[in-house]
This record gives sequence, C-alpha cells and structure tokens, in this order.
Amino acid sequence: MNDKTAPAPAAPREVERHVFDAELIDDVPDPEPQLTRKQRFMNWWLRSPRVPAALKSRQAAKHTLMDGLSFLIRSPWWFVRSVVRGLVAAVRGWRQWVRVHDYREAAEQSEKLADKFVEIRELTLFRWKVTGAVALAAGAVLAVGYAVYGGHAMWAAAGVCAVALAVYGRRKDGAPGRKPVLAGPRTLTWTMDPQILVDAFRDAKLIGKDESLRLVERAAHDGSGWAVTVDLPATRKAADVIKHREALASALAVDELQLIVERVRGRGGHAGRVFLWVADEDPYSGPALRFPLLDMEYWDAWRAIPFGRDARSRRIDLQLVWTSLIVGSIPRQGKTCASRLPAAGLILDPFTQLYIFDGKGGKDWQAAEAVAHRYVCGDEQEQAEAVRDHLVELVAEVQARFSRMSALDDEICPESKITPAISRDRELGMPITAVIIDEVQVYLENPTKEEIGGKKTTLGAYIADLLTYLARKGPAVGIVVILATQRPDSNTIPSRLRAVLGSRFALRVMDWRDSNIVLGEQMNTRGFDASTLLPSHKGVGILRPDGEAESGGDTVAVTVRTFYMDNAEWRSICDRGRALREAAGTLSGHAAGDDRPRAIDRAAVVKALGSGPGGSDRTLVELPEPLASVVDHLGDELDQREFVPSAELTEALEVEPGTFAKQMGQLECRPTRHRIPDETGELRRVRGYFTADIRAAVDRISDEISSARESEADQQ
Repeated sequence: MNDKTAPAPAAPREVERHVFDAELIDDVPDPEPQLTRKQRFMNWWLRSPRVPAALKSRQAAKHTLMDGLSFLIRSPWWFVRSVVRGLVAAVRGWRQWVRVHDYREAAEQSEKLADKFVEIRELTLFRWKVTGAVALAAGAVLAVGYAVYGGHAMWAAAGVCAVALAVYGRRKDGAPGRKPVLAGPRTLTWTMDPQILVDAFRDAKLIGKDESLRLVERAAHDGSGWAVTVDLPATRKAADVIKHREALASALAVDELQLIVERVRGRGGHAGRVFLWVADEDPYSGPALRFPLLDMEYWDAWRAIPFGRDARSRRIDLQLVWTSLIVGSIPRQGKTCASRLPAAGLILDPFTQLYIFDGKGGKDWQAAEAVAHRYVCGDEQEQAEAVRDHLVELVAEVQARFSRMSALDDEICPESKITPAISRDRELGMPITAVIIDEVQVYLENPTKEEIGGKKTTLGAYIADLLTYLARKGPAVGIVVILATQRPDSNTIPSRLRAVLGSRFALRVMDWRDSNIVLGEQMNTRGFDASTLLPSHKGVGILRPDGEAESGGDTVAVTVRTFYMDNAEWRSICDRGRALREAAGTLSGHAAGDDRPRAIDRAAVVKALGSGPGGSDRTLVELPEPLASVVDHLGDELDQREFVPSAELTEALEVEPGTFAKQMGQLECRPTRHRIPDETGELRRVRGYFTADIRAAVDRISDEISSARESEADQQ
C-alpha cells in the first residue's frame, strides 16, 4: 500500500436505473460480393450499345424470330406484288416518255403548242426509234446468251428484270402500308396485320384519315386471344374507343363480345393509351365453370368471394362487406344462381347471420333454411308481412349497433365502422348480417294499404324504405343487402333504393333502359349494355362493382361469366355452413328453431327512416306545379282511378290546356288518348293522363328530392 490517504467514501444517494433496447452491429461491413466472369459478361451484354436489342433478352429474341418467320412467309407475296407494281409503273413511265409528255406539257403551259407541233412530232418518232433499237438490241443479247449458255441466260435475265421491277415498284408506286403505320417496333405477329388495325380505327371513326396509331406493346397471344396496346393520336381519348367498342368490333369483323377494350391507367398509362384483346372464338361458350368454394371447408366473409371469369379467363372476385348488390335479368338467364354465389361465401363463414327471403316460393333457396337466422319463402300476404317484420327488426338492430359502437373505445373501433374483430366478438353481438331477397319485386309491388307513423302508404313502399335504409346506413355496421329481380324497371325498384345499391350485376335484359336501371344511368353510352348479350349465354352478365373488381383490370364494368353451382352442390354448401355454425356455437334464429320476434320500438324505426315511407312522399315533399295541384285535386282517387281526362284537370285547376300539357310534359308525364264511357255509357276517345304515369312522376320527383335531402344530411 502507498502512504497516500484514501478519500472518504461519498454519501450514499439514489441511483437511477434505465433499461435500453439495443442490437449488436458489426463494425466491419460485409465485403461486397465478387462478380464472376459470367456475371460481368452478362452485365456488359445487357448494357452495351453494340449488342442488338433483339439479342439482349429471351423475349426480345423470340419476337425477333417471330418477325423473321413472318417476313419469310410473306416475302414471296410481297415480291410478286412489287414486281407487278414495278411493271405497271414501268409501262406507264415508258408511255409518257415515248409520247413526249414532258415536252408537250411545257409547250401547253407556254401556249406555243401549235408552234412546237413539228418538233414534238419529230421527237416522238425519234423516241419510238430508240425504243425499237433498244428492243432489238435486248433481243439480240438474249439470243446470243441463249445460244451460248442455254436456258440459264433466260432465267438470269428474268431474275434481273424481276428484281429491277420490284425495286422500281417499291420505290415509286408502293402500296398503302409501305411506310411504317405504327411507330416503335415495325411489325406485329403475322396473325394481326398493323394496317388492318389502323384501318379498323379509321373505319370506326375513332381516328382521322391522316392519323395513325403508335404501337406500345407488340401483339402477343394472351390466353385464348391476341392482345396489343396502342397509343391514340394526340387529343384522342381511350374513353371514346370504349364507348364505340361495337363499331370497332364491326370494323375488325368480330363479335363485340370477343373484343375487350380497356384504358391503361396508373403508372405507364394515360388518357390516350388503349389495351385491346381479341378472342379467338366466343369466350363465353363452353362447359359451365365450377364454383371454387365447393372445395373449401371455410371462407372468410371479409374476403372477396369468387364470382366468375371474364373473357380473358381472369377470375373476378366480388367484395361484399361495405357494399350491397343488385342482380337483374329477364327470366331463365341465371339470376338465382348468380345470387347464390355471394350467399355461399357468407354461408361458409360461421360468424355471419343470414336473412333469406324467397319471393319465388320454389326450392331454389330451401337448402339455406338450415343456416338462415330469418327465412321466408312464398309470395302470399302472410309472407310479405313477415318480410316487413323481419326488416323492421333489422332496422332496429342497426340502430342498436350504432349505439353500442359509439360506446367502444378507439382501439377497438377506430373509425366508427365495423371491423373483423368486432364482427367475430360474440359479446358485442355485431356479426356480418346479409339480407338476401330473390324476386324482390314480389314484395315491393304489394299494394296492401298501411298506415305507418300516421301516414298512408303501401306495404311494398314501406319495404322499399326499409331496404333503402339498410343499404344506406347498414354497411357501416356490417349489413349486406343482396337483391335479385326479373323485373328491373323503374316502377318496380324505386330510384331511391337503386341509388344506394353499390354493386350491380345485369344479365340479359330486354332493352338498354332496363340495363341502365340495373347498371346505372348512361352506362349504355359508355359501352355497357346488357341487352346486347346473347340468349345462349346463360349466366353471362355485366358487373359494375362498388370499387375495384379483383380482376387485374381497372374498368368501370366488366362482362363476367359466373360460376355454376347446381342444387346438389348448393345443398352441400348449406350443410357445411350449418356444421360450421354448430361447431362454433353461432347457429341462431330460424335455423335453431327460434322464430320468436324481438321486442322493438316501431316508432323509433319509423323515425329512423327519416322522410318516412316512400308511398307518403307525395305529402312530405313539395312537388312542382302543376303536378302538386293535380295530386291535391285527385286525392285518394289517384290510387283508385285508371285514367283522368285532360279537360277535367284543366277545368278544375283553371289553367290553359296548351300550357298545362307543356308543363306536364316537362315533368315526363305526357297525355295520351284513351276510351272512357260517357254519361250515356258509350265509349268515346278522349285525351288525358293515366294515373300510373302521374304516380310514377310523383315517385320519381319525390325520390330525387328525398335523395338530395339525405345526401345533405350525410354531409352534415
């Protein structure tokens, strides 16, 4: 020990202790990997400007080989055409030369043709002599060559002349398409002539006569058809090509169902870039497509459900959560089968509830009775009232869910919307709930008079209001509405209900008006018209999804051939769904033998509907004149009478007949002639209005006003 005095120990004090999270990092970085000689050579090969682009990748080499084969196959025909054109051009040029055409034109322009006549005559004779001398000399040379070398000389002379004529014809006259009509890569594969494509666009009036296309991606066989991407001339839009797809298909001599036209969007796309796909044959023929969920034991309702395939055989998946679906078609086109596809995906999720109402009354949905929380089958008055009661119950449930959701913290419910965790939490009681109604027009057209909230309406109008509320407010709390109808017209499905149905699927309908009712206004002008589908295409329709259909494309709508599932397969899915619910303990309602109605506050339901039942909108909204006066004058007779003469209305309202007819016409309520009995009982033909047209005008205007009010309320 040293002699130094050790310092006194310091007074004890509290020591703060901290725990830090860290990871060890090597100070020495890993050495960069050394490239092998082969890798360095490949880098040089791909980057060197001296290496032809056709040899830098396998795909480029394949395209080059295809172009070479195309050239070899076409070259004999091209050579023959060039020789013929060269021969015609040579004869034409010789004729102008021997007739002194250039000298004659110069004399005519200088108005000295008479003075130069002798000179022109002499020059013409001289050129004929030169022609004869050349012909004799050529004949002598050919004769000598034949005498010395035999037939080889003649063949050599013919070959030289043919090559000369081909070059001359190529250079002088040529043919349309000799110049590159498509910038970028020169040629397509031999199965798609670029000039045919350009001519088709011109014939369809999609580009001008002096305009052309620019090839973005050379044509290639994609699936069961040929695909090509082109750029339109400046100011030309891809939307116009999609709109006039039928005209382009006619110009290409293919059925419009074989032609797929899409705008290329996102990165690498712009408003003038178009993707074309032409099927080799009818893409919607062939055996039925098997439903993929038949091989699945379980399905998550939050996942998009397989719905069908498009013309390019890409699978189309349909998202159901957050949206609703309407399926419309004429009878026997696959409407029920298309409706059962999304229902199957919901059935295979044991944490979903199903309200299934079958207005047809057959056995199409009978198997689903084993899994349905509420089930109604039939079109009688008793069944219609049961549908009404179940929908009222569900509207009350939606109100209760919003109330329970507002009490949840932000961690469980961050956006005031249902989540997968919430839908599977049995304590919260908010599972994904689907309302599936086949032949919904049966219930919407029920004329039974009812008084709801002190206002007169019909049972069908009240059901329409309940469905409108569920489709508008329900998605946020997990309600999915699926409606199917064989009468997609404006009188059957009110516009206020159609406006809130997100996804639409239209199989074949009678005309473009019915197609627009299902798909949306002006969809036929955008190239989507379900009335053009063929009767033989069962299960083929136009799908307009709410958002993006998971097909790899980015289009407003897509033509889809739905998957097929027969009754035996449908029954197996329903049996599987019941077994899943029994195992998870989620079997409830009708499937569990419990049909007891819930205690609900019906007054609160009527209040929740906002403007009230659709049938009472005539008194709840301010109708424009003179329609408001007509409704006030007729009163209850508006629902009782079939026809009202114009003379009666103009006399009662004290208006000028011409002005009254013009104002009613502006409200899309036009007069017509109809036979009615007079005071003596004889039928006479008078001008007037059908009360059905007046009611339709009232409902349409009321729906527009109510929808505008609801939109303003939602924004607030």
